[in-house]
Amino acid sequence: MLRSVVRSISRTSNRFYSDVAHPKITTHYTVVPRESDERWKEVNMERFEDEADVVIVGGGPSGLSAAIRLKQMCKKNDLDFRICVVEKASEVGGHILSGAVIETKGLDELLPDWRNMDHPLKTPVSIDKFAYLTETGRFNIPILPGFPMNNHGNYIVRLGHLVKWLGEQAEELGVEIYPGCAAAEILYHDDGSVKGVATGDVGIAKDGSPKSTFEPGMALHAKVTLFAEGCRGHLTKQLETKFSLRDNVAPQSYGIGLKEIWEIPAEKHTPGLVEHTIGWPLVSMTMYC
Repeated sequence: MLRSVVRSISRTSNRFYSDVAHPKITTHYTVVPRESDERWKEVNMERFEDEADVVIVGGGPSGLSAAIRLKQMCKKNDLDFRICVVEKASEVGGHILSGAVIETKGLDELLPDWRNMDHPLKTPVSIDKFAYLTETGRFNIPILPGFPMNNHGNYIVRLGHLVKWLGEQAEELGVEIYPGCAAAEILYHDDGSVKGVATGDVGIAKDGSPKSTFEPGMALHAKVTLFAEGCRGHLTKQLETKFSLRDNVAPQSYGIGLKEIWEIPAEKHTPGLVEHTIGWPLVSMTMYC
């Protein structure tokens, strides 16, 4: 038994600490540049190229709102700009999981007639409750006028449904939306300005080598490239570094939100109810600061 254990430890040790050279594992060209990687020397890297007036990276609320407003401005000024949105999810709204309470001022400005459309904002807030929780009970706190917890006039919505609907409005205006096309690389002009983006390559093995099915991504060039990929977008962070966009500015701050879905008896469900709570289990008030 002891010899068996020793042999097992020896095999494990050899696997992790052997002097035998193992291939370097990488899945991204930024780790091992393809120009210096022998495995890529004979691979055709020529990309299909397309051009638009505006390319928007990210089909979320910001990107789609920008696309809609640009098309509205084109119509108003009798212009015909080609506007393309690239979105990594397989369908518009597919990666937007948040439930949200929507204040509609922005929607009123973007699509003034939205209330007469078949929109996804079906549940207006009808009841707001605010309470301090203890381990054994709760103390209700009145919501006074001006409190941010006063949501009357707002709507409860799954944000993914709203984004999908915004995508439909954008396409009706002539915006081209390409779901399942993640922007993977920023393309630059010779003078260093942004030229557009390239979508991700396909057919790459786990060790970073090209498969027989390899196909390079598509290059999308544009007069204007708008990055709307969220507060931690990987391309946006590259731009922040390259152009020093975060120098001498306040640091970004983030909040951590936990989403839970509860299944409750139908008789306990109150459409339009929004509950705000503080206290237990976060007993220290400093945890809210």
